[in-house]
Amino acid sequence: MKERLEQLQVEALVKVEQATDSKALQEVRVAYLGKKGPITEVLRGMGKLSAEERPLIGQMANDVRAAITEKLEEKEAQLQKAEIEKKLAEESIDVTLPGRPVQAGTRHPLTAVVEHVEDVFIGLGFEIAEGPEVETDYYNFEALNLPKDHPARDMQDSFYITNELLLRTHTSPVQARTMEKYKGKGPVKIICPGKVFRRDDDDATHSHQFMQIEGLYIDENVRMSDLKGVLETFAKKFFGEERNIRLRPSFFPFTEPSVEVDVSCGMCNGKGCRVCKHTGWIEVLGAGMVHPNVLEMGGFDSKRYSGFAFGMGVERLAMLKHDIDDIRHFYTNDLRFLTQFTRG
Repeated sequence: MKERLEQLQVEALVKVEQATDSKALQEVRVAYLGKKGPITEVLRGMGKLSAEERPLIGQMANDVRAAITEKLEEKEAQLQKAEIEKKLAEESIDVTLPGRPVQAGTRHPLTAVVEHVEDVFIGLGFEIAEGPEVETDYYNFEALNLPKDHPARDMQDSFYITNELLLRTHTSPVQARTMEKYKGKGPVKIICPGKVFRRDDDDATHSHQFMQIEGLYIDENVRMSDLKGVLETFAKKFFGEERNIRLRPSFFPFTEPSVEVDVSCGMCNGKGCRVCKHTGWIEVLGAGMVHPNVLEMGGFDSKRYSGFAFGMGVERLAMLKHDIDDIRHFYTNDLRFLTQFTRG
């Protein structure tokens, strides 16, 4: 057995040296050190040896196994090093080549408009308020003077989830929630930017999802002239100092009186052109004095407090500001469109 073990050691070391890759090295390992390998067979035959020979042959078998294992590990390290050097040579990088430019992203035009509007109203003392996009029927309609049988609900086709849950059709529920939070004590001075949803067919000027910014101011002795002053300041800061506004009577269930707000056309300076349909004015938002019923449902004494509210579409503001003719450009992620709006 001694001669057999010596022969196996010599054979194994030669084959280890001849191995050219990790696969061949693994085959040698299994062939000589595996459960069915020759060294294991020698150890199984030790029962035929005398008591004096067994420890000697056992020790020798362990020494042979250790020698083969050590050689395998050395060879494996050599092969791994060679493979790494080969890979580095194949994947070498020419550091003298010019680098590929990294394109910096830009703010989305709608984000830029929202931030601009927020800056204007924060400068006027307003705070930003937010609320859930999945809203209850109560806050979306009833708290805003729109009971379940009110015909004005037909003006807003809604995405209902259950009979009492829906995707909000405007950001006005944030106003209702904020009024409750103040528990009947003014002043309340907020704007509410966010996404809203309505069942509408998508076309150049309509979308089933769009953005709104609404505002609310409640305090003692708030008047219609305050509303006009705030909106006139906003129009000049957003569209340009030369722009003017006008108020036209309208109807909204949550305000009384209600008005549509127009801004003078920037293309013709109010003289009349194709953009303003030759009227000299462009409609930008709706507003009005908060209805006493809305104040009362929000916890405010309508005899002591008054207020105004307004709402504007962010996409409409962006389209007017940048002369964009299709609302769908904002949502198709076309880089040819988005890269026109650079930082700064």
